[in-house]
Amino acid sequence: MLYTITLNPALDKTVEIPSLTVDSVNRITTMRTDPGGKGINVSKVIDKLGGKSIASGILGGQTGQSILAALDKMNLESRFLFVDGETRTNLKIIDPVLHTNTDINEPGVTVSKEILDKLLEQLLSMISADDIVILAGSLPKGSPGDTYGVWIKAIREAGAKVFLDADGELLAEGIKASPYLIKPNNHELSGLLNQKLDTPEELAEAARDLMKQYGIGKVVVSMGGDGALYVTPDETIYAEGLKVPVGSTVGAGDSVVASLAVAEERGMSLEDTVRLSTATGAANVMCSGTQAAEYSVIEELIPKVVFHRM
Repeated sequence: MLYTITLNPALDKTVEIPSLTVDSVNRITTMRTDPGGKGINVSKVIDKLGGKSIASGILGGQTGQSILAALDKMNLESRFLFVDGETRTNLKIIDPVLHTNTDINEPGVTVSKEILDKLLEQLLSMISADDIVILAGSLPKGSPGDTYGVWIKAIREAGAKVFLDADGELLAEGIKASPYLIKPNNHELSGLLNQKLDTPEELAEAARDLMKQYGIGKVVVSMGGDGALYVTPDETIYAEGLKVPVGSTVGAGDSVVASLAVAEERGMSLEDTVRLSTATGAANVMCSGTQAAEYSVIEELIPKVVFHRM
């Protein structure tokens, strides 16, 4: 079973504003809302890929109820813990003229270590050996900085694999607990190592060093439109980016994580994993908001994926 953990979810409101101008009146041309947060986005894509997941995390207030109702409408199984406070609403502004994506994120609820421990206990009571748990996104206010590290250690001791998709301090603390897979982008990996990594060769070498140092099983480095690197102990593949019309880049990385989890659960080869994740990421870039692309679109893109062994 696949489990996604979203400790700081959001209701994503995505709007289009042509020629967005600061210190001026701007008019919205289109608008949509989606249940969001990185783990929730992963669950939505897993469903489109024909997989099953249980989405878990922390929700609060009427916004939290709205997110839960939306997930129920999508027939996505969930086990959220409700707390005091109001789940955040995040504004995603897409400018189709200037080709920019601007995020304005609310802070969300405040939680205590006791609440996090309760949620972790709930998760540990559900998971079994060989399950995959995806820890993704930011932490709510009040969370200790080593939260992901603590969770990864506990989940690994229960026999499950952990996929970590975080950045900054959360990534730095999380990798100390040896997650099975991490998916930083090229900027996050550069920031983690405090050095500028430009080429696929530099990124691949850095990924291999991290794997050796921290006992990480696999590293996937996303590079936006330039593609992605897939690094395992035995092989490294560079996949070129697919050129597709851009609807929204929000959630594109989450769709890659979803496809990686589905591929791992199904025991797919690295080559097939590369094809599926590259196509899934590109298909979701074509969508508006953080909605998940239909599998039919992904299926059409799979034969177009080009990759090279390094």
